[in-house]
Amino acid sequence: MADSPLVPHHIAIVMDGNGRWATRRFLPRLAGHKQGVDSLRRCARACVQRGVAVLTVFAFSSENWNRPADEVSGLMELLAMALAREVPQLKKDGVRLYFVGERAGLSQKVRDGLAQAEAATAENTRLVLNVCFNYGGRWDIAQAAASLAARGEPITEASLQGAMGMAHVPDPDLVIRTGGEMRISNFLLWQAAYSEFFFSDRLWPDFDESALDEAIAAFGGRERRFGKTSEQILSAHPQPMPG
Repeated sequence: MADSPLVPHHIAIVMDGNGRWATRRFLPRLAGHKQGVDSLRRCARACVQRGVAVLTVFAFSSENWNRPADEVSGLMELLAMALAREVPQLKKDGVRLYFVGERAGLSQKVRDGLAQAEAATAENTRLVLNVCFNYGGRWDIAQAAASLAARGEPITEASLQGAMGMAHVPDPDLVIRTGGEMRISNFLLWQAAYSEFFFSDRLWPDFDESALDEAIAAFGGRERRFGKTSEQILSAHPQPMPG
């Protein structure tokens, strides 16, 4: 199934709805984020089983610092606990972790945890899991341009692409957003230029294997033209005659 054109090579997900999931159950918002970690574990395992090579998730945006202080501190603590608990299993499952985002504003404890998790999974090849943490699409473009300018290199599409936080993987084929909202929220602004989008009404903690299959099936029915016409796509990839 991994070689099937109907399965996206790279899926990116805006994991939205953790707080609302908790609120509807009269639970603190952090309980929803904890449930969201379980959903991510399930989703990563499902992606491996379906032949997806890269999974990128939006875990904490650069704008999320504006949330209530207790929620932010709880999220940081949850990250530290999740890393300690999940990394051994991710290593066993063949998942390679990358954390993409600005680390300068994070505590030394969190920065050390991110680096240790990346190092522990560096040899894995079954799935690349990019966790966008303290990340924003505008930040990514700006930091790429700044790094090129600092080195005196010309700023072109190719050089910017190479300086982005996601330069180690191809652009996402499919971007999924859960929670019923229909916006990109500063996620992968550069990389999602030709991605297919799928919006799910399910809150992230409720996004299970069947929901993932629904999104993959919708992707399989899309015609990806990358600026070309349908006729050009058909002539480049003629369909076999029946019988």
